Amino acid sequence: MLHFLRVEGLFKAYPGVQAVNDIGFTLDRKEVLALLGENGAGKSTLTKLICGTEKPDKGKIFIDDREVYFDSAFDAMKLGVNMVHQELSMVGDMSVAENIFINRQPVTRSGRIKWKELYDATRKIMGKFNLDIDPGTIVRKLPMGTQQLLEILKAVSAGAKILILDEPTSSLTIDQIDLLFDLVDTLKREGIAIIYITHKLNEVFRLADRVMVIRDGWHIHTAPVADMSVNKIVSLMVGREIKNLYGEARAIRNQNNSDGAYCFEVRGMTAKDLYSDISFGIKKGEILGVAGLIGAGRSEMALGIVGAHKRTSGSFYKDGKPISIKNPRDAIRRKIAYLTEDRKSLGLYLNYSIALNLCCNKLTAFSGPGFVDKRRLAQYASEQVRLFNIRTPSIDQKVNNLSGGNQQKCLIAAWMGVDPDILIVDEPTRGVDVGAKSEIYRIIKDYADADKSVLLISSELPELLGICDRIMVMHNGRVTGFVDKNAWSEEIIMHYATGTAEELEKADA
Repeated sequence: MLHFLRVEGLFKAYPGVQAVNDIGFTLDRKEVLALLGENGAGKSTLTKLICGTEKPDKGKIFIDDREVYFDSAFDAMKLGVNMVHQELSMVGDMSVAENIFINRQPVTRSGRIKWKELYDATRKIMGKFNLDIDPGTIVRKLPMGTQQLLEILKAVSAGAKILILDEPTSSLTIDQIDLLFDLVDTLKREGIAIIYITHKLNEVFRLADRVMVIRDGWHIHTAPVADMSVNKIVSLMVGREIKNLYGEARAIRNQNNSDGAYCFEVRGMTAKDLYSDISFGIKKGEILGVAGLIGAGRSEMALGIVGAHKRTSGSFYKDGKPISIKNPRDAIRRKIAYLTEDRKSLGLYLNYSIALNLCCNKLTAFSGPGFVDKRRLAQYASEQVRLFNIRTPSIDQKVNNLSGGNQQKCLIAAWMGVDPDILIVDEPTRGVDVGAKSEIYRIIKDYADADKSVLLISSELPELLGICDRIMVMHNGRVTGFVDKNAWSEEIIMHYATGTAEELEKADA
C-alpha cells in the first residue's frame, strides 16, 4: 500500500543521549496520528527530523513514495511539511494578514504590498475555517488562543500537506479548543495528514485515527485509536501501570484541630482591575485548590500574595499573627514560596546548569565572604536530583536541554529547597506528561503530609478534584465559593466559575 508519508529507521544522537532509535511509521492523507510519549521520550527530536530543523544520523523519509532530503525547515515547507510549535512565532506588531502570509505577500513590480489582494486572501482562508477576524487587526491585541489558530492557518496557507501540531490546546480556552477541533476535522477533509502531539488523552480519543507511542527514543506501539484505552496508553508511555494517577486519597492531617485555626490567612486583598476582596485561609497539611476560567484572576491573586505588584488593600496573618508582605523578598522571608505557571520565562534560568537552578534560591547556604563552596553545592544539587527524580546525565546539564517534566521538577525542587511553610503552585503540570504528573502529585502530597500548606492553582478540574482537600473558586477577580471534598462535583465548581451559582442554589431549593 502506498502511504503519503513513510519514515524508515530514523536515528539521532546528541552528546550523552540517543534521542531517536530506529523509528519508522507511516501516515496517510486525511489521517490524524496521535504521537504520544513522556517528556524526553523523543517526540520533539522525531518531529524536528521530519520537518527539517534537524538532520538524522541515519534513516529515510519518503513522501508519496519518493525519498526526500531536507537541509532546512524551508526545504520541508516547500514539499508541504509544516510544524506548528507550542511556542508561537506570530509577530505581535504586525497584522493578522501580514502574519498569515509573511514573506509571501502579493506585491507590485516595485515591491509594494497589494493590500486589498492580501486582505481578500486572508478573509478567504479564514472563512474556509469559520474564523471572523478583521485581517488588519494587530496580532498582539488578540488572545493567545486566537493566535494559536492563526498559526495553524499560516501553515495551511503555505500549502501544508503534512501538518505537525505540538500541544496546540495548551493556551486555549474551552470555546477555542472546540474551534481547534473543528479546524482539525476540516483539515482532514481537505486531505491534510496530521501528526498531533498532546498530553491530554481525551483529545486523542476525540481527534485521532491511530495512536503511536514512543518511549526513551524507541517506537513502542502503534494501533487504531479504537483498540486503545487510557490505561493502555499510559502503561505504554511510562513502561509501567499507573493504577491511580493522583495516588491514594488523603485526609486533611489537622482534622483534630477543632478550633479550625488557619496557619495562613488572606483578608480583603484587592488590586485595582485585577481582583477584589480576596479572603481565605489554609490549615497546616491542607491542599487548597483554586479553580476558575481563564481571566478569573487566579494567577494575579497569587502574585498579589507574594507582593509581585501593588495592592490597594489587604492583610495577611501567619499562625494568627499579622505579617507584612510588600515584595517577593518579604514573602520568602515569611517562608511563602510561589511557583510560576511560566517556568521558561519566569521560573528557571534556562541557560544555566541544573545545579545552579536548584541552588539559586539559597546560594548563601553555600557561600562565605568572597567564595562559593562548589563541592557542597554539587552535593546538594545531586541529592535534589535524586530526591525529585530529575532525569539528567549530569547536574552540569543546562536546564534548557531537559524535557518539560524535568524542568518542572527542577522548579519545584528549587523552591522546596528553601523549606517554605506555604507553597503556592500555579499550573504545576502544564505541558507535563502523565508519568511526570504522577510524580509531581506525589511530591505535592508528601509535602502537605509534612504539615506544610499548599495553594494549588489549576485549569484542570480532574487535577483539583484528584489531590485537593478543598477548592476555592474564582470568577471575574472575586472568590465566588468554597467547595468541600464531601460535596464537590465538576458541575458545582463550573457554576461558581461561571458566576451562575445562584441559579444552582435556586434549582436545589
